[in-house]
This record gives sequence, structure tokens and C-alpha cells, in this order.
Amino acid sequence: MSVRKYFSSKRSVWALVAATLILAIAEPTANGLDFPTTTRLNLPEGPAASLTISKDIDLNQSVATPISEMAKVAAMARQVELARTATGAKYIARTIMQEQYSWGDDQYSCLNRLWTKESHWNYKAHNYRSGAHGIAQALPATKMEVISTDWRTNAVTQIRWGLHYIDLRYSTPCKAWAKFKGSHYY
Repeated sequence: MSVRKYFSSKRSVWALVAATLILAIAEPTANGLDFPTTTRLNLPEGPAASLTISKDIDLNQSVATPISEMAKVAAMARQVELARTATGAKYIARTIMQEQYSWGDDQYSCLNRLWTKESHWNYKAHNYRSGAHGIAQALPATKMEVISTDWRTNAVTQIRWGLHYIDLRYSTPCKAWAKFKGSHYY
């Protein structure tokens, strides 16, 4: 084999390798399809969460069960995406407050002031000095695992934990806000 042919074939091999690498790097973000890989949906466990179809169940019921489960997953995914913005997080928090704790607009006003001071409703907020993390600034951040293990990326998990913490420790967001005004923590 001549020297010229040898280097020519080597160049073409390296050109092929370079082209493959460029395609491999560009592919995941093509058309804006760069999806987060850390968000997980935690579905309820047990018989109600099962998607298996029994032979004893009639066809109409077996088709309805997976569809309703898919609708729940879709609704949860929409809620998580909505809560990644400050406006969406405020909407989700207000909804959970009313449905689960029966707290009204006066309590929401206190919660809004509190979490605006703590994190500006940013689910990625992190205090590097203390280690507090998330919308409610949980310290240590791993406390949120009582709600779900996806607390790093799921703003809804952070909101649910923060409301639960306020309910257990202070009874209402206004009492937590009063504590915060006096000591700059709650």
C-alpha cells in the first residue's frame, strides 16, 4: 500500500468518526427536544394503581382503567411542568392550600410573602451557606423525601412538603410568616 493511499484512508476514517460524534451530540437537542431526565412521577402503589387486565373483568371496565390512569399521569405531568415557573407554583400552592388545608386568601397572602422572601418561588433555589433548598427552603433538603424522592426537580413535591411543614409546625402560613418576620427563618 502506498503512503498516499494509507493517509487517505486514515483521513476518511477520522472524518467518519468526527461526523458520527457530531451527529451523536446534536441528536438529543434536535428540534428543541431536550427533555429533562431527572423528573420522575411517583404513582400510588397498590391494587388501585394496577394496570393489568383480568380475564374476569368486562371489556369496558378494562379499557377505562388504563385510560383513567393515563389521564392521572398526564395531569400530574402538567402540574409538575406548570409549577416550574413562579406563577405556576403560586397557582399550584393556592389550589393545594384550599383543597387539603382549607386555607383561604388571607393565608395565601402570608404564604406568598414568606416564600417570595425565601426563594422567589424558584424550585431550584439553593442556599450554599446553609444547604436549604427549594421553594420552601427545606433544611436539610432531604427532609422533603417524606413527600417524594424527586424533591430536587419536582416543584410540586417541594410545595406539598412546605405546606405540610407549615401545617405541622405553625398551623397556618400567617403564623409562619409572623415567625419569619421576627427571626428571618421559620
